[in-house]
Amino acid sequence: MGLLALTGLYVLVFQAWAQLEVSMEDRVEVLLGNVAEIPCIYSMSQLNGSLLVQWFARSPSGNEVKIYYKDKVVEVVSMGTDYSERINVSHAVDGTVGSSILTINDVRVKDEQEFVCQVQRNTSHTKLLVFSTPSVPHIELGSYTPTVNLKREEIASCEVNNAYPAPNITWYKNRLLLQSSVNNMELEKTVTQNPSGLFIARSTLFLQVEKADEDAEFYCEVSYFTIGGLHMMESQIFHVELHYSTTKVTISVDSPHRLVKEGDRVKIRCKGNGNPQPIFSFQHNSRSLNVELDHVVLDNVTRAHSGLYKCTSLDQVDFSELTDSLELMVHYLDPVVITSGGSSDMLDLGQHVSLTCNALSSLPTNTTWYKDGTVLEEGHILNLLNLSYDMAGTYVCEVHAPSLAELKRQNSLNITVRGKPVMVEEVAMISLDAEDSVNLTCSVKGHPIPDIQWNLSDNQTILGERITMTDYTIVSVITIRATSLVNASCVATNELGSAQAFSDIKPIQKPTATTAIIITSTRSTKEGNGVVIAVIIILILLLAILGSVLYFLYKKGKIPCGRSGKQDLMKEKSSKDDVEMKNSRSEEAVLLQGVNGGKRSPSDQVGNPACPHDTCTCSTGQQPPENLHHLVIHSQTSLKVTEHRVQRL
Repeated sequence: MGLLALTGLYVLVFQAWAQLEVSMEDRVEVLLGNVAEIPCIYSMSQLNGSLLVQWFARSPSGNEVKIYYKDKVVEVVSMGTDYSERINVSHAVDGTVGSSILTINDVRVKDEQEFVCQVQRNTSHTKLLVFSTPSVPHIELGSYTPTVNLKREEIASCEVNNAYPAPNITWYKNRLLLQSSVNNMELEKTVTQNPSGLFIARSTLFLQVEKADEDAEFYCEVSYFTIGGLHMMESQIFHVELHYSTTKVTISVDSPHRLVKEGDRVKIRCKGNGNPQPIFSFQHNSRSLNVELDHVVLDNVTRAHSGLYKCTSLDQVDFSELTDSLELMVHYLDPVVITSGGSSDMLDLGQHVSLTCNALSSLPTNTTWYKDGTVLEEGHILNLLNLSYDMAGTYVCEVHAPSLAELKRQNSLNITVRGKPVMVEEVAMISLDAEDSVNLTCSVKGHPIPDIQWNLSDNQTILGERITMTDYTIVSVITIRATSLVNASCVATNELGSAQAFSDIKPIQKPTATTAIIITSTRSTKEGNGVVIAVIIILILLLAILGSVLYFLYKKGKIPCGRSGKQDLMKEKSSKDDVEMKNSRSEEAVLLQGVNGGKRSPSDQVGNPACPHDTCTCSTGQQPPENLHHLVIHSQTSLKVTEHRVQRL
């Protein structure tokens, strides 16, 4: 029975182990000197208590070294190994899944090996890969002979340090890979490992150089593995120095980049096709010049600098001499000369003249005439026909070379036209703000400048005169009173003749007061109408008051009566309706009727108790004055008319 029980227990334990699964990544990558974390994941259908976990380091030769142990009682980091001071292990359980993570600090090159994780009796393993990025490639030029030859020579070496694993070095020329089978080249490679395990890689390029390699761009490329895969790094570009003989020399004008004219700064350069450049010497018309390396500089050149320039080279490789020459032409344009065909630029009015413009030049030229900034003519001759005063002034002639825009010059000639006075226009009149004053203007052209004299009829006196003058024009403005018809004449005289202009000045018509009032009331605004009406009302009221006073004096016997005693001095006030009914009659007619004493209806008459028979007599027995009676009636009627106008406004 005991043997059977042990056999059953063994079967149960085996089944439990069979259900345990342990897994790890195939590889873990880390940079040299960093921290590596290696995870180990395990799972069971049911985890009961703590499991036995162990870590081993397996060298490339297959030897295993235990570096860590843990069960439910103890946890131990193995002593005496390379990892005793550099590792720690962490654990975690989540349900039926557990993990154990091995952490390695300060990773070294020799840490690149397999690590085994054992849980109970089940194991899994992974490989730790260690990388070190190489240094920047360093180029060292070889000790080759710079002259072109037919053998391979050491061109340069490319070296990188501190790489792990060992890198690979390739060479390029003008971005194309150099291959021994195509480019007649040879490589010498060396790879060494220092005590820390890092690699030093060096590659030396041997190449048969050609003249075409003078400007070629060479560099090396380093390929290396690191986290994530293959990476590449390029060196700096370098050139191969070659020495070869000069076979051709060229002389040219380096500046300016156009035709040369007087006053320019000219640089003449000489260049050979060898390397290094030969030694140069320059000559001008067989006279030696000062040389600055490969060129000569000519400042502020003149036409005397024209001629043959010769460059001679002395090669530094084979000491041969070569020569090239250049014909330099310094273009010029002499000062512009203007002639008028006479000995003087003082010309007569109405004269014909031809102006000629010339300038000596080394290039074909064009000529343009200007006056006051306006183009007059294209060509070296300008014909001026029938000269007038307006044609006087400054004429500018410009000569320029179409093939060299910077080559141009100009000159000017001042033309003076002399002649008798010429009236610009008839005498002009301008009314002034003053009531009866006007300005008379007389404008005359002439050279010499003429004198102006005014002749006025009707014994007129010149109130003032203002004179303005230009080169050829004089303007006289006088002020006179235009109270009557005036015959005005302007006489202009100089040493060559005279001119005269006439004008009849009519008197200025003053507007009447009534007319002025009507115009003002017509053109004024509403505020202006109100002011005028107020003035009229005040005047009429004053007139009415005056009539009332006279009437009062008459009633008191202070004024003698006239012959017409039958007219009433009082009039009953008319109603507004009576005014509107009589609107068709003109207000002037009403006024005349009141003044002339027209017949009225009995209802319009006012009786006087003192004069029952419509006959009023003074205390002296005389009739009241007829003019006083008319004045009172006129005042009352005017007041009514004014009231009616105010209502209409």
